[in-house]
Amino acid sequence: MENAKINGSQLFVLIVLFEMGSAILFNLGGEAKQDAWIAILIGLLGGILLFLIYYRLYKFFPDLPLTSYTQKIMGKWIGKIIGFLYIIYFLYISARVLRDFGALLVSAIYTTTPLFVINTLMMLTIIYAIHKGIEVIARVGQLYIMIIYFLAILGFILIIFSGEIRWGNLLPIYENGWRPIFNAVIGQTLTFPFGEMIVCTMLLPFVNDQKKAKWACLGGMILAGINITITAIINISVLGVIPLSRSSFPLLNTIGRIEIAEFIERLDVFFMIYLVIAGFFKVTIFYYAAVAGSADLFQLKNQRMITYPIGFLILIASLTIAESYSEHVEEGLKYVPYFVHWPMQIILPIILLIIAFIRYNKKGSSPSSEQGNQNVQGNQGN
Repeated sequence: MENAKINGSQLFVLIVLFEMGSAILFNLGGEAKQDAWIAILIGLLGGILLFLIYYRLYKFFPDLPLTSYTQKIMGKWIGKIIGFLYIIYFLYISARVLRDFGALLVSAIYTTTPLFVINTLMMLTIIYAIHKGIEVIARVGQLYIMIIYFLAILGFILIIFSGEIRWGNLLPIYENGWRPIFNAVIGQTLTFPFGEMIVCTMLLPFVNDQKKAKWACLGGMILAGINITITAIINISVLGVIPLSRSSFPLLNTIGRIEIAEFIERLDVFFMIYLVIAGFFKVTIFYYAAVAGSADLFQLKNQRMITYPIGFLILIASLTIAESYSEHVEEGLKYVPYFVHWPMQIILPIILLIIAFIRYNKKGSSPSSEQGNQNVQGNQGN
C-alpha cells in the first residue's frame, strides 16, 4: 500500500464530500414522499451505528486495511476471498457512480456529447489524482469544499429571496404512517449514502492521529447528513411531492426556479460545478479503495502499477453496466441495496466483528499480543 498520511481535518473533508456526493442530486428517500427528510435522518442514525462497527474492527487492527484484517479474523484463504469481494464491490460502486454523474452531465448539460467522451474525460482526471496519492486528494478536497459551501450558501439565499419556498408542501407529517419511511430507510437511506462509509476501512490506516479518526468520520457523516436533509427539505418545499417524484434531477429543477428581478436566473452553472466536484470525489474514493485493496491483497510494492488497469475496468464497466439510464436507475433502486449493499455494508461486517470478539476478547488476547507471541516463537526457533 501507499506510504502516506493524512490528518483528521483532511479525513473530515473527504467524508463530507464523499457522503454528500450524488446523494443530494437525487430524490433520496422519495418513497416516504414529504417525509423523505425523516427517512434521511433515520438513515443517518443507522449509518452512524454501522460506522461504529467498522471503527471497532479498525481498533482491533489499527495499522491494517479491511483487505488485510479479514485474513486475520477469518483465516488466510477465506479472508482473501472476502477481501477480493470487497475490491470487486468498490470497483462496481465506483463504476455505478461514474455512470450516474456521466448520465447526469449528458442529460442536463452536454446533450449532444456521447457518454463515452464524458466518462473518459472524468476518468482521466481521476486516474491522475489516484496516481498522485491520497495526500494530494485530501489537500484538493480542502480547497474544493470551500467552493461547494460558497455555492450552497449563495444558492440557499437566492432560493429564499426568489419566494419559491412553500413550507406547506412538507405537510402533513406522517400522512401515511411509518411504513413508507421505514421502507425508504431499509431500501435506500441506510445504505446510500451512509452505509457507504465501509470505504473508510481502507482510509483509516492512513490517518496520522488515530484518536481524531473516529470523530472526524462521525463529524463528517453528521454534517453531510444535515446538508442532505436540508437539500431534501428545500426540494420538497419548492417543487412539491408530485413534481419531485417525477423529476430525474430535483436539485437542478429547484435551482432552475430561481428568478430574482428578471435579472438573476438560469443558475444551472451552480449545479454543473457541484456535479463535477462531487462526482470527482465520490468516484475517486471508491476507486482509491479498490486500488489500495488490490495492492494490499496481492502484496504489490507499488500500487501505481495497477492504477491504470483498474481505471480502465471502471470506465468500461460504467458504460456497459446497463443499456440505458432508466435501466441503470431501476437496477440501483430494486437490486443493488438488497443484493449488493446489505451483504457488504451490514452482514459481513457484523459477522467479522462477532468473530473478532470471540477470538480476541473472550480468550483475553489481542491482535498485537498474538503477533508478539508469533515473533517470540520465531526468535526462539532461531
